[in-house]
Amino acid sequence: MLLEVKSYPNPVLKKMAIEVKEVTPELLKLANDMIETMYEKKGVGLAAPQVGHSIRLIVMDCSDSRNKPMVFFNPVVKDGSGKVVDTEGCLSVPGVEAKVQRFAEITMTGLNEKGEAVAIPACELYSRCFQHEIDHLNGVLFIDRLSPIQKFKVRKLINDLETQAVS
Repeated sequence: MLLEVKSYPNPVLKKMAIEVKEVTPELLKLANDMIETMYEKKGVGLAAPQVGHSIRLIVMDCSDSRNKPMVFFNPVVKDGSGKVVDTEGCLSVPGVEAKVQRFAEITMTGLNEKGEAVAIPACELYSRCFQHEIDHLNGVLFIDRLSPIQKFKVRKLINDLETQAVS
């Protein structure tokens, strides 16, 4: 089932998501709906707060074939190293793209869809996507990480989103 992607400045996007205590069939159904929504919207990742659920759940598919979805509960970035700047966008901040600095390499720890603990080393797009989606779980949007120059460049687009939300 396709889910509604919440857009900035929806308050759910700024809340700290709560930890998942147990992987349940209901949460797996939500994850599958999130995957379907992510593919429909042409995203590479989606966090539960983006679809109105303030829980620590992300889905991703950074594969070239776009047929290798991954589901993680309670993900955390560990052991970040190096720095890299690249362009990011977000399904919840439509029409805005900007350069964001992230760790070049990380290890992500969390639970997989079976509730098993995993530790996944990641670099390149996988590293960036993990960091971006985990930020959502902490109430942080990529626009919150922009340098002053980048913020200035996208300020009108962000103002337009804020104005649309009020009207």
